[in-house]
Amino acid sequence: MIENIHTMEHHHDHSHHSGEISRVFLVGIVLNLAYVVLQVILGLRIGSLSLLSDAGHNFLDVSGLALSMLALRLTRSKSTSKFTYGFKKSSILISLLNTVILLVSIGAIGYESIFRFQHPEKLPGITIAVIALLGILVNGGSAFLFYKDRDKDLNIRTAFLHLFSDTLISLGLVLGGVLIYFTNWYWIDPLLSLLICSVIVLSTWNLLKSSLYLSMDGVPEGIDAAQIKCLVLSVKGIVDVHHLHIWAISTNENALTCHLVVSNDATSDQVAIIRMEVKRKLRELNIQHCTLETETSDLLCDDEKC
Repeated sequence: MIENIHTMEHHHDHSHHSGEISRVFLVGIVLNLAYVVLQVILGLRIGSLSLLSDAGHNFLDVSGLALSMLALRLTRSKSTSKFTYGFKKSSILISLLNTVILLVSIGAIGYESIFRFQHPEKLPGITIAVIALLGILVNGGSAFLFYKDRDKDLNIRTAFLHLFSDTLISLGLVLGGVLIYFTNWYWIDPLLSLLICSVIVLSTWNLLKSSLYLSMDGVPEGIDAAQIKCLVLSVKGIVDVHHLHIWAISTNENALTCHLVVSNDATSDQVAIIRMEVKRKLRELNIQHCTLETETSDLLCDDEKC
């Protein structure tokens, strides 16, 4: 009875924390999406490529925030007869789609920036500086919302780092706008645009590789298959481990299947304890779902497809 009460309290605390984090993500998405719309409208109006490229960068972070919030929600999605893991993997596929779309749009902005070097257009530097200053407030304020919980979840830490880097980029745009205002060096705008595009391509390229990698059921980042095998073998009673498979169910949930070879004289109770201990150790390494098949050395399964 006491254990049930403790479980209910833990579930209540977890649900309360998840709800609070979801609200933080929602506030961050709304603030940054409104700022992106403002950047696009004013960027098109005054013809500033640096504002448009920064809008693309900020939209990447809005997409990242939305995907992180979606991942948190999908972790609670129920399985169906058709989708036995629910819809958790959709976060990986959406991430891949967003990355491809962003790379195409950044390529168009980069091409226009190169053309602008040859034919710079007159721009209101003070307007660029003011909009970028607003970006410091929006991105900095959003980053502050995630600061407290940045070490509790990988998605939260990623959101904090992206928003903090956006704050620094906005600071660079403020300085660029001030320089344009006082020097009339209009080529600074396409230069800033190319620099921001370069930053986006570098960060997006890693995201593209990660999305493709996870969609192909690669071993998730931060998990070492050799380390997992050594950890499992360290459990008393396990003789060997084989047919080890590790993959990502979603952007924040991982799964594992393997065959555990136990000693021939192990009883059913001892095997149950071994399985519980292995699952406990795997949870500490961010593997939430594991399917373990046990066999004895005299009934060893040698077929890779068994």
